[in-house]
Amino acid sequence: MTADRTPRPGVTGDSIRARLLDRALTTAIARAGAPGRIRFTERQLYYEMCRVLRPVHTVPRRVPLTPAPPLRYERFEETLRRRDEETPGLLAPLPAAPSVPHRPAEPDLYDYGLPRLLVCQSRSVARMLLANDLHLEAACPVFAADDAPLDPRLVAGLGRVEGATVHVLHDASTAGIALTARVRAEVPGIRVASMGLVPRHATALHLISQRGPTPATAPGPAGAASGLEPRELEWLADGRTAEVESVPPARLLRTVLRMVRGPRASSYSVWTGLRELRTAGFMTWPSN
Repeated sequence: MTADRTPRPGVTGDSIRARLLDRALTTAIARAGAPGRIRFTERQLYYEMCRVLRPVHTVPRRVPLTPAPPLRYERFEETLRRRDEETPGLLAPLPAAPSVPHRPAEPDLYDYGLPRLLVCQSRSVARMLLANDLHLEAACPVFAADDAPLDPRLVAGLGRVEGATVHVLHDASTAGIALTARVRAEVPGIRVASMGLVPRHATALHLISQRGPTPATAPGPAGAASGLEPRELEWLADGRTAEVESVPPARLLRTVLRMVRGPRASSYSVWTGLRELRTAGFMTWPSN
């Protein structure tokens, strides 16, 4: 007796792949919002889904790796649009860029010294940080690079505080590395610190890396000023980029908060210190 090899109605290779992607997306949504109902962007959800499909982040950190995405963004969008329910935690699409730079709504902000300020290369990242109240928890205004030049009154507020710092959060890319120098030129006399990403962070965390055309301008001068190693400059010159949005949302929030607030007073227990070591962010270079 011969087995019936006729495929069942409605079951095809495409339908099976669609179900697998639907399942991966559901897992990615749960992971992106954990813990504590984190708000996240669509692109952050895409990278989380890539980690579900190809969990290379579980490879030991001592193995440098920046894999290509296992899923095209267009296929991810199709899967997301196929959902018949609201996606918890997902921020609405980013509105069109404003015609004028963003200005704080509170005029009193200009009357005081400002110890810190955060400039993000990506408007989506700045919006995500604000949606998760990082500016309140860190007592730090958050701007996008598109908001530059900064209001002169903000720059004056930074100048009133000794050691005030402008932190720059950017992609591991030629344009991202150059952003820190650009911001530094806009706030003369104020300390400007790059928070990353840089290629060594991307390889240590095994972030998804996009590969584009070779940059028209070599990252040499800006890269050397940022303390990049030769292999990092080669990584950039090869047209590779790793976006800040490829960092898991919880890790991104935790690390940015830690870096912006600066070192804490040594009035916590040994157990607290061990917990902080266990949850160290992407700016901590692995020791093994």
